[in-house]
Amino acid sequence: MHSSVRTTAHPSAHPSGKSRSSGYDVLVIGGGIIGLVTAWRAARAGLRTALADPAPGGGAAQVAAGMLAAVTELHYGEETLLGLNLASAARYPQFAADLADASGGMDIGYRACGTLAVALDSDDRLHLRELHALQRRCGLESQWLTGRECRRLEPMLAPGVRGGLRVDGDHQVDPRRLSAALLAACERAGVSFHRAAASRLLTGADRAVGAVLDDRDATEVRADQVVLAAGSLSGRLDGVPPEVVAPVRPVKGQVLRLSVPPAYAPFLSRTVRAVVRGSHVYLVPRENGELVIGATSEELGWDTTVTAGGVYELLRDAHELVPGITELPLVETRAGLRPGSPDNAPLLGPTDLPGLHLATGHYRNGVLLTPLTGDVMAELLTTGELPEIARPFTPRRFALTRQESYA
Repeated sequence: MHSSVRTTAHPSAHPSGKSRSSGYDVLVIGGGIIGLVTAWRAARAGLRTALADPAPGGGAAQVAAGMLAAVTELHYGEETLLGLNLASAARYPQFAADLADASGGMDIGYRACGTLAVALDSDDRLHLRELHALQRRCGLESQWLTGRECRRLEPMLAPGVRGGLRVDGDHQVDPRRLSAALLAACERAGVSFHRAAASRLLTGADRAVGAVLDDRDATEVRADQVVLAAGSLSGRLDGVPPEVVAPVRPVKGQVLRLSVPPAYAPFLSRTVRAVVRGSHVYLVPRENGELVIGATSEELGWDTTVTAGGVYELLRDAHELVPGITELPLVETRAGLRPGSPDNAPLLGPTDLPGLHLATGHYRNGVLLTPLTGDVMAELLTTGELPEIARPFTPRRFALTRQESYA
């Protein structure tokens, strides 16, 4: 998947004895989908752009299910984030078309298939009713269905389904195909890839000026602007002043992939999700016959072990929703780390260290927010101004909290 990506030309000598690359307009640290979309959009805007990552195209997107669920992912207290999510969801059709052109025709698996959120018992039904009321107050489109109406839409649902919400505007994309297309688009746009992690931020004259790479030569990559987009690792880069360290943490998620044989197709026509005994579970059917089941949410630091308990809980809850899944082949189990922030919203824009910007902390919404993040960061990098839609999500919103903690 990475073979077409070119690496940077030989760096020039540096007086310190370390190798040093020629300067860039932008250095992006992190090669997940957020780093890739930032690099692609920056290069497309005419900026000389480099990206540092030992394995670009990896990260949380390799595990994510790819739900574009601005409506069904709505949580109390996240109404401001809702506006950002809706704006990004609205950009997806054009973004998919633009990325197909930029990548040489690669399809990212965008499906306008809708989502059905269902209730399995009276408590779940009450929870969904409350969610429906919140959605209506926020002006969102969702339709309440009886259990029978849910099963008419999705015949594989369990007979015990008590009701549900039909949300025709919540769609899906395949994050793995999205990553591959962004890699190709970056390469075609002239992004220079450094196949190493950034080990330390370079600063000079009270501003960020690049990064030192964790390679054999401790290569220094110089740039006028640095974007830290390393997902859950964004808070661990050495050399970042304490007052601007990204407050992100890893949140583990285990995900299963099943295969739907032709004899069972069509199995599900849209994403189906529910809360089962307080745990969220979803089933995302791909056009290629893959069925993604996720996801656990575990605060376990940097652990990415797939556990028997996690697999059991996902299969148990999914089986209550759709009993027929027990007949399907289980083809993959994976665990990844979402980049969580203190308020579950992303950190987008400049920090109090001139030259250093953040594009991280997307938590549950990294895939959904990919188009908008690319737009926001490209405008910031080319004009110096953070677009109005992103201003509530500036990293500086946490500065007061940090100052109080150091007092």
